[in-house]
Amino acid sequence: MPARQRRTTGRALLAPLAALALAGAARAEEPVLTDGKVKLAVLTDMSSVYADSTGRGSLIAAEMAVRDFGGTIGGRPIEVVSADHQNKPDVGSNIARQWYDRDGVDVILDVPTSSVALAVQQIAREKGRILIVSGGGTSDLTGPACSPTGLHWTYDTYALSHVSGQAAVKRGLDTWAFVTADYAFGHALERDGAAEVKRSGGKVLSTVRAPFATADFSSFLIQAQGSGAKLVAFANAGGDTVNAIKQAHEFGIVQGGQTLLALLINIDDVHSLGIDVAQGLLLTTAFYWDRDEATRAFATRFKQAYGLMPTMHQAGVYSAVTHYLKAVREAGTDDALKVVAKMREMPVDDMFATGGRVREDGRMVHDMYLMQVKTPQESKGEWDLYKLLATVPGDEAFRPLAEGGCPLVKAAR
Repeated sequence: MPARQRRTTGRALLAPLAALALAGAARAEEPVLTDGKVKLAVLTDMSSVYADSTGRGSLIAAEMAVRDFGGTIGGRPIEVVSADHQNKPDVGSNIARQWYDRDGVDVILDVPTSSVALAVQQIAREKGRILIVSGGGTSDLTGPACSPTGLHWTYDTYALSHVSGQAAVKRGLDTWAFVTADYAFGHALERDGAAEVKRSGGKVLSTVRAPFATADFSSFLIQAQGSGAKLVAFANAGGDTVNAIKQAHEFGIVQGGQTLLALLINIDDVHSLGIDVAQGLLLTTAFYWDRDEATRAFATRFKQAYGLMPTMHQAGVYSAVTHYLKAVREAGTDDALKVVAKMREMPVDDMFATGGRVREDGRMVHDMYLMQVKTPQESKGEWDLYKLLATVPGDEAFRPLAEGGCPLVKAAR
């Protein structure tokens, strides 16, 4: 065979070998998936009081995060499913068991309603699967009920109460009356709020507990009004908070000299109330759509899909999905404990949080924001609703690691 032909033949043989070597290297860098796929599940309230602030919007946020990530991992499309837990712990638990046991779900997200989140966290712990809570608020999720595979992403009752309570007492609003939702989330919010008021030098003059999803707050508001407290704090959420503030406006509570504070309220709630009714309301949030260029860009895309600006819960779902998928890719596996370890190792840097971090108790620590609803004269548009009063660094906003009572923290020390 002539020399030129031998060289040509040699190159021809080497080319496919090189291609095979590159393909093998690429495959080696792809995550090893236990069942050949990554499947995310959004467990949320699709039909009740938290449907607007979580619900379909949380599903849209998860789907946006998957698309922005590239839509695939390990060469397979990333799957996203959802279900309505109806704000019932037994319903949420049954769905979670089926997802983990039969449907190959790797991670459950959102889970508004603290009683449901606590129940699902127990299932996730038993199954060794990941739960990332954005909608549920009780700080017990990273306290006594903490889990090796449970993460609490967006906010919690401690942070809401700590930031709002400290700021209000500093402003001279040092006597409080609570109107509290009578279930796990409301109790935790009142507990953490009352502790912060007392720690800051204030007093709690009245507490009253209202049934979940009640339509009539009149008797509860009369008690708060009659207490003489300078501030009336609503330890509830969703439709309950909206109804309570509307009725407080009708009762003339603000006109009578008392200030209103919503310990948990979302921008869709304020939008629903209208700025005339909500003006002056104090609140704490983990996210505001008009904070910077990145939040505005995300919010514009989200609103095109959902019709409303994103709440902190929905923005938190986007962030949690993004960080989870990055961790799977970096860990090279979807094994739950290895992925959670990688999520703790990696900083959280996205439009929701910059320099966030996941602690050993599962708490994602990031900045929180004290806001006040603008007056009609201050607002420049339909969704221009908040003015920033203070940015509170995560280490100040969230409960100190040593004070939560998480058994994982004791075991790690």
